[in-house]
Amino acid sequence: MDETRRDRDTEGRARNARPRDGLGRPLPYGVPGVERQPEGVVRTPEETVREAQRLLDAGMPFHAHEVFEDAWKSGPVAERELWRGLAQLAVGLTHAARGNATGGARLLRRGAAALAEFAAVRPYGIGVDGLIGWAEELAGRVGAASGAGPVDAAAEAPCLRPPVR
Repeated sequence: MDETRRDRDTEGRARNARPRDGLGRPLPYGVPGVERQPEGVVRTPEETVREAQRLLDAGMPFHAHEVFEDAWKSGPVAERELWRGLAQLAVGLTHAARGNATGGARLLRRGAAALAEFAAVRPYGIGVDGLIGWAEELAGRVGAASGAGPVDAAAEAPCLRPPVR
């Protein structure tokens, strides 16, 4: 790969083709990485939640964020804040797992605030109220412990659809 030229997709748009690790960090060219999420995939809400949960459970919140971002960009206007808030939670967890406590806490809180209007609704079975609590608790923990190091993304992964009681 000629590193002096910009990577381009088939439409000629600039795209970084460097391999990525499980948290979305770029790796050197030629090093094996984690397969990236395809962009612009239109999924049903059920498929979105299922795929994002799989990625969160695997410790890949950056990739889960990309799944939520596709839903945010392709879904109905009335649901965009839901998917955007979920994407922000995933990015917040990504930052916390990368050791960026300040950025992680900020995005977790921003995502929780974006989800607030959906707390009583449980859209698609998503336990929004529980996610807000999870995000606020994790944000408080990582924000207070800046310098404590990264969190384990898989161990901290939220459950998007907790069992109904």
